[in-house]
Amino acid sequence: MALPVLHVKDLKTQFFTERGVVKAVDAVSLKLMKSLTLGVVGESGCGKSVTALSIMRLIQPPGRIVEGEIWFDGRDLLTLSEEAMRSIRGKEISMIFQEPMTSLNPVFRVGDQIIEILQRHETMSNKEASARTAELLKQVGIPSPRERMADYPHQMSGGMRQRVMIAMAVACSPQVIIADEPTTALDVTIQAQILDLLRKLKEETGTTVLLITHDLGVIAEVAEDVVVMYAGRAVEQARCKDIFRNPLHPYTQGLMQSIPGRTAHTGKRRLTAIPGVVPSLLELPAGCKFNTRCPHAFERCYTDPEPGLLEPDLGHPVRCWLYA
Repeated sequence: MALPVLHVKDLKTQFFTERGVVKAVDAVSLKLMKSLTLGVVGESGCGKSVTALSIMRLIQPPGRIVEGEIWFDGRDLLTLSEEAMRSIRGKEISMIFQEPMTSLNPVFRVGDQIIEILQRHETMSNKEASARTAELLKQVGIPSPRERMADYPHQMSGGMRQRVMIAMAVACSPQVIIADEPTTALDVTIQAQILDLLRKLKEETGTTVLLITHDLGVIAEVAEDVVVMYAGRAVEQARCKDIFRNPLHPYTQGLMQSIPGRTAHTGKRRLTAIPGVVPSLLELPAGCKFNTRCPHAFERCYTDPEPGLLEPDLGHPVRCWLYA
């Protein structure tokens, strides 16, 4: 059996605030298999981005990783020194952040920012790094790459800035790319171009991708495996096709029912929304965290702690008492 490129085991990341402890990531486990895309999907505030930042060891106070293991290339990343972790970030594991305008340095030209990454991790002269930067910008579909290297981030459109972020992420040919909502705030046409670009780069380089999104349409288009998160926990995991054919958790079912055009009805129809709102991580309900919004909740869902991941179908674990 193939081993995962990156294996997150029972990760817990918490934020210690004046109002209490926020369990942003609560015992989450993930496996990224070589050259595949794992999609992590869920509503805002469910812990997706905090999971990604935890993998990169970029959690800032008052946040702290309190438990778990993150295995990569035979090493637990949580046991490494900060210096050792810096040598991994950008070179072996890179990240495409959600908003490129806040991730790119506004006072440096985009070409210089890519050159800095190349020279930090690779032995390159200025001339070699400059040539490689132009090649990377061309690879991600930026026209006249030599000229655009001289641009500042504010001189580029949102789609172009996102392409620069992708060029930075693939610059050192990493084994794993974490893409955190890479198409947020882009129009539909540019979204499709960015997804096509990610797919093409993965096919050409064999890179493993962790894709974080709230958009099931994006998941359906590019992911082979899916993890559904809710209130800091993974509630369902499966192959992408199995999630869409047979969603098991009531939350996943609710997400599917809220997608336009997922029924055989013709003509106008109302979308089925999940009732209520995601609970505050400071005031989670007793029992199952989804019980206040679940149409199938019964007594055990309110009285007993959430179950572990049950497996009613082989390779399709789900965290729900309906399958106990």
